[in-house]
Amino acid sequence: MNSISMKLNADKLIMQALEEDITSEDITTNAVMPHAQTGEVQLICKQDGVIAGLDVFKRVFELLDEKTEVTMNFKDGDAVKKGDLLAVVRGDIRVLLSGERTALNYLQRMSGIATYTRSIADLLKGSKTKLLDTRKTTPNNRIFEKYAVKVGGGYNHRYNLSDGVLLKDNHIGAAGGVKEAVCMAKEYAPFVRKIEVEVENLDMVKEAVEAGADIIMLDNMTPDMMIEAVKIIDGRAETECSGNVTLENVARLVDIGVDYISSGALTHSAPILDVSLKNLHAI
Repeated sequence: MNSISMKLNADKLIMQALEEDITSEDITTNAVMPHAQTGEVQLICKQDGVIAGLDVFKRVFELLDEKTEVTMNFKDGDAVKKGDLLAVVRGDIRVLLSGERTALNYLQRMSGIATYTRSIADLLKGSKTKLLDTRKTTPNNRIFEKYAVKVGGGYNHRYNLSDGVLLKDNHIGAAGGVKEAVCMAKEYAPFVRKIEVEVENLDMVKEAVEAGADIIMLDNMTPDMMIEAVKIIDGRAETECSGNVTLENVARLVDIGVDYISSGALTHSAPILDVSLKNLHAI
């Protein structure tokens, strides 16, 4: 996440997180550290994984005090191991203490997503299929979570509702059918936007192809149904499969030949990666 993106998109969200944790003051820190004192603390990795969110971690402390210095030993996307010294943070001890939890919350969550994404992406290596995330993200944390997916080797599906046309079951129900929904979307949406349709059976697959959908999402189908659907589509649209895709079951989808596999689990079910700030001392 570069500095421009951070300032334009992330700073306000990080500030909201800090304001959530410090409504008026950090009572504990102010009690034990009444005056400014320079110190250092180490960022230690406590389990193997993929690190993501180091710039966000750093930014938390910079927003509290721009003089804070963070020396990184790793970069986002690196594989890390238990015991690795990831970084050293130097600055006003009051800032180090007050920013600790918020900084770690971002880094643990983002690294957990990157780690889980990498584990699934590795299973798709050698195939043409790309791994996508979804909009099943934590409210107000989408920018961080989708970034972490990319760091882990996945790809971003649409960022939000303004970003593309995806006709799901309820949109199709509102429009009166697949053909009607696609026609209405083509009439309304700018011509540069692709139109994706979610389908649940082979009849809907045929309708979506005939209506001229750009992408057809095969939702909650069995592998055999998806194989048949890919044959029916026959390259006339891109294909995506979705529906409860996890690390445990993604292997069954590798040989189907779809262009994309989307998984909400990347962002809603990834466990955190355990990292910790340790050995705080004055210098």
